[in-house]
Amino acid sequence: MMLMNRKPQGVLRRGWSTGACAAAAARAAYQALLTGTFPDPVTIRLPKGETPSFVLAERKLENNAASAGIIKDAGDDPDVTHGALVIAHVCLGSAGSGISFHAGAGVGTVTKPGLPIPPGEAAINPGPRVLIGEMLSEVAAENGVSLDVSVTLSIPNGEVIAERTWNPRLGIVGGLSILGTTGIVIPYSCSAWIHSIRQGIDVARATDVGHIAGATGKTSEAAVRRIHGLDEASVIDMGDFVGGMLKYLDGHPIPRLTIAGGFAKLTKLAQGHLDLHSSRSQVDFEKLADMVSGLGGSPELLAAVRGANTAAEVLSITDNLPLGEAVATAARASALGRLSGQVALDVLVIGREGKLVGHAGP
Repeated sequence: MMLMNRKPQGVLRRGWSTGACAAAAARAAYQALLTGTFPDPVTIRLPKGETPSFVLAERKLENNAASAGIIKDAGDDPDVTHGALVIAHVCLGSAGSGISFHAGAGVGTVTKPGLPIPPGEAAINPGPRVLIGEMLSEVAAENGVSLDVSVTLSIPNGEVIAERTWNPRLGIVGGLSILGTTGIVIPYSCSAWIHSIRQGIDVARATDVGHIAGATGKTSEAAVRRIHGLDEASVIDMGDFVGGMLKYLDGHPIPRLTIAGGFAKLTKLAQGHLDLHSSRSQVDFEKLADMVSGLGGSPELLAAVRGANTAAEVLSITDNLPLGEAVATAARASALGRLSGQVALDVLVIGREGKLVGHAGP
């Protein structure tokens, strides 16, 4: 999972996923195990045909096992695993055993259903498993042997890094996940966040959670948990991607959804925006003034709303009107327009101090 920091200017440098790093490390270790020599740098072929090369950060050759480590370079993406050491330990298995995957230190284990990997398995996603298998198959073919190996992946300090990801609430314990579909990290891509939202919904469905909440940030998350008595696993950190969450929920419904967010972001939703990021949508103060007018605001107040610098300022100067309730109602209507009726929905508008300023729905 990435951290949404301020995007740097200029052309951004792409990086490599943990899955790509693991595949390269595993290939280097297996080749050394069979030949006695580590390829450095080691080259792999990604699903779309790219052939990146990776410099080894560490290596170790034993009688029946070898390990290699690669430092992940996420490019210009603010990925929490940037700079992490990904280590693959490969040892020979018995004839006909094939390839098996295991979680070493800092790599998590799946404990809940709903993820691509079943409970009890190492949190190594299908994409990286396929990529590692392909790279090791090539090495086995080049050396005329059958592919019978055990692969253990580890990430030193991974358990600490994982606390900054969704893994704990998804039921992945003990460390990070080995992720990557294409092997490439695209800086500031929304896909990683959307993927996490979908995984959160999948886990909730698989564990029979009947009520989830999508929160825009920490303040709204704390508020919705307090108001509705939800545990951490029932809250989806949707960030700005309310549209992505609603789209996935429409096809993968859960009985009840609460959307919780700050006044400004939910004003955008009320005005029809489904991507709430400041670079992709803005509060329309003219429409906000129309809403205040409908609540009986004076001409002087309407002028102040139109001239306000921020949505928070509007909320502060209209505290004698139920503007939060009106925004919640309009935001709920906007969200319901993206659902086919299988999900019961309520909306909570949260003030800066975590105070409830508006609610709509059951």
